[in-house]
Amino acid sequence: MGNSTDIVVKHYRQILIWPLQLMPLPEVRGRSRAMGRHWEVMSAMSAAGSPWQPRPTEFDGDPAEFKERHYREFVTFLPYVQRFLYGEGRSEAGDAANYGHSPMHVFRRKDIQQVLMVFKDGKTHHFKVIHLDLYFFYDLDVVILAMELGGDNLSLRRVQDAMFRFGRTFPAQWDENETATSCMRKVAWLDAAGEVIASSDYEDRTGYLQHMGQFCAPKMASHWEYLLSPLVMHHSNAVGDLRYRQIEYHRMPMLAYLSFENPFALSDEDFYRLGTVSRPSDMDALPFSSKVFAAFEADCCYDRFWIPENNSPMASTRLMCNGHAFVMVGMAGNPFFVDPYTGSLGQFRHQYFLLTLIAHFHKASLLMFSDRLAVALAKLNVQDEISIRNFKRETRLLQAAFLRFTQRYWFREVSNQAISSQLFLMLKRHLDTETLYSDVRESVQAMSQYLENEDLRRQADTVVRLTVVTILGLVGTTITGFLGMNLFALAEESGWHRLWYFIGVSIPITILILFTVAKSKSLSEFLDVLSDDRVLWVSKFKQFLHIKTRS
Repeated sequence: MGNSTDIVVKHYRQILIWPLQLMPLPEVRGRSRAMGRHWEVMSAMSAAGSPWQPRPTEFDGDPAEFKERHYREFVTFLPYVQRFLYGEGRSEAGDAANYGHSPMHVFRRKDIQQVLMVFKDGKTHHFKVIHLDLYFFYDLDVVILAMELGGDNLSLRRVQDAMFRFGRTFPAQWDENETATSCMRKVAWLDAAGEVIASSDYEDRTGYLQHMGQFCAPKMASHWEYLLSPLVMHHSNAVGDLRYRQIEYHRMPMLAYLSFENPFALSDEDFYRLGTVSRPSDMDALPFSSKVFAAFEADCCYDRFWIPENNSPMASTRLMCNGHAFVMVGMAGNPFFVDPYTGSLGQFRHQYFLLTLIAHFHKASLLMFSDRLAVALAKLNVQDEISIRNFKRETRLLQAAFLRFTQRYWFREVSNQAISSQLFLMLKRHLDTETLYSDVRESVQAMSQYLENEDLRRQADTVVRLTVVTILGLVGTTITGFLGMNLFALAEESGWHRLWYFIGVSIPITILILFTVAKSKSLSEFLDVLSDDRVLWVSKFKQFLHIKTRS
């Protein structure tokens, strides 16, 4: 393996994708709020001065200003994916309040212009913030943060370190100096004037430990917590209606774009560390075996445009995907690769970003459903009628939401273009969303079957009780039918006497019926024993005596 520490990354882009679960909105007038309406609350906060403002789409402007980049991005996807990403055409949308437009609601903030990163060796680098977006989804309690950074003329080792350390929501551990081991030494958000808006608190080991002990949940780093504001952590003392919780691993999924003077100079180890987002190598690191590289190339590399033996700019682009990361490597001297509009850089920022966003949105949504189902089941107390009713309501809500998710958002394929289609299949395979979808669907069906069985059991109990009452009432019906309805000559009595006769008869009959219903279960068992020829009359009589003591 050659030494690659002197290789320079001419241009670098990194896009972080951070899926989060949104907690149900507070009840309004005693009624629970529907799922996936958090964007309405966010819109109200935007109008009140929140830094997150609604982002207009390419279709909101003058049609004469529509760019070829937007056109090529649109036609990459199949029609049902287009409707998800961009909404219906204006002729179909009409005056629809919800689904005529895209079910995605995007908010952007522009006050943060740079990211200051202080690395472990004390070196400081500034990265430009290209955009910061929050994606809300209609009908689903999921939000995704997308953050794009850019930088030029960085060493490969520095880029590897940035990829490895930056997108971490909280420290996993600390070393003997109480320094977060795998995080940056410091991260700060800067405004246009270079002033610090917010910074990290990775060194506050005590604060993270106390938060874990109090809330049984990790504390988000202060700069990420500030970035998401006015969203607040659910497991905290912060006040706010838009509450979120971690739904995946603490390392954010990411995309990375790297252009080199000569990408063929990268070693197998360089590609492996980039594709798996590993820390830079050092002199003490153990070497990798050839089997590791072979498995990585077979499983994670898309080498349709990577032919090193040709040494040609047109065969110098390599794509790598392992689910957690999507990495694109190419030659800075290739005009198509560096074109930010219709070339590879433009595709990376738009088509490939959307492919990755959809795949992680699928996984986050399915994890959200799984969590909500588990919470609903954990709260179920079969001895408490209120708990049962709440469980039924929550289960039916999740059933309807999962059905809408399947019909509106679940895509087995998103494009007929060969590259986009194959990359999406790689993402799905590594994220294993097909298996996760099957598991959630089976859980929803199992809970639905439980509710149906419970309703059938209750109906059967009701039928048994009514049958017992009917059988016992048959005795009185037969007697009155045989003797006739005029056993007592009351026709000549006054109205008040007849009313008192009616009340005097109604009260004991009502009591008898209520007693029969209350004891209907044990009475039904007695009737079963009574009809069994194999049971002795003594045993039948004992069963009858047990009726008064059994419910």
